[in-house]
Amino acid sequence: MMMKIDFANLPKAYQEHKTAIDQAMTSVVSSSRFIMGKEVVKLENALQEFTKSKFAITCSSGTDALLLAMMALDIKPGDEIITTPFTFIATAETIALLGAVPVFVDINQNTYNIDVNLVEEKITSKTKAIMPVSLYGQVADMDELNALANTYDLAVIEDAAQSFGATYKNKKSCNLSTIGCTSFFPAKPLGCFGDGGALFTNDEILANKISSIRIHGQTQRYIHKYIGIGGRLDTLQAAVLLEKLKHYDRDVERRQNVARMYNEFLEGKTKVPFIEEHNTSVWAQYSIQVENRDEVQRKLKELGIPTAVHYPKPLHLQECFSYLGYKENDFLVSERVSKQILSLPMNPYLKIEEIKYITAVLKDLL
Repeated sequence: MMMKIDFANLPKAYQEHKTAIDQAMTSVVSSSRFIMGKEVVKLENALQEFTKSKFAITCSSGTDALLLAMMALDIKPGDEIITTPFTFIATAETIALLGAVPVFVDINQNTYNIDVNLVEEKITSKTKAIMPVSLYGQVADMDELNALANTYDLAVIEDAAQSFGATYKNKKSCNLSTIGCTSFFPAKPLGCFGDGGALFTNDEILANKISSIRIHGQTQRYIHKYIGIGGRLDTLQAAVLLEKLKHYDRDVERRQNVARMYNEFLEGKTKVPFIEEHNTSVWAQYSIQVENRDEVQRKLKELGIPTAVHYPKPLHLQECFSYLGYKENDFLVSERVSKQILSLPMNPYLKIEEIKYITAVLKDLL
């Protein structure tokens, strides 16, 4: 019997905490403190406690978090930032927006994160930072990257848009490097009801600078020390996130249970996602590789199973980055994975019957 599966199930995420979220939003509307209301400060304190970072600064999106991080580090035109081509475009787009140069490094074929063994050869006198992406919910190899950064006096910016709540050697993502950046886009493991993001650091000078830059470089009202942006998080979004963060550990555990069931039912039929022994994942995506992806996607859709591709074309082959001079076969792992990667429905509310249905249908197609 055909089922209708919800990929991210955002309606359920709201309904489960509807009363508390509605009350929190009503409180903001009643106060009319829509910009930098008290909920923003409360959320930042809660995020600090959650990650054990000394400072958490909320902002308007995960994209702006990356931009703010680089602005605080004084990234200038011509500076080079080492990152991965297998990620959402915001990772490299923000580098280019500042006039800096994205320098791509291929990914590890097992984790899909940046291959740390290939990073050092890309470091030049122009390199100012390394920006690893903690893809699909699993943190990159941060110890190795931090060691390289210390050797060459570089910053490390963790693009943790998909890994908030994940752990690396028992430390939380976002609290593993010079600056950590995350996203609260609605479909993220911890999502708000619009755009939102946050930055994390243990450096007080950087924290103060980020806080200023996100409000047009102000150090006090109408006094501007830096060139900045309008990068604040709306109070309404902060209120939503405060309520959802209270239950986030349980949601992460549910996601991990869903992933375990997927692994169990798919083991031996396809290569299931690989998680490093010292890592835990928050499973922003559950992604496998299939040879005949278009056909598999089409048949799954016919049977009520939505899928997604994260990501179908590596950044070095995107038209907007043609000026960098990359070409096909420059990053073989990224290119191969981009042709085969397929994300299955992943959310905390998937039932075992639904997972059995998804995997049974999928196994017939592989």
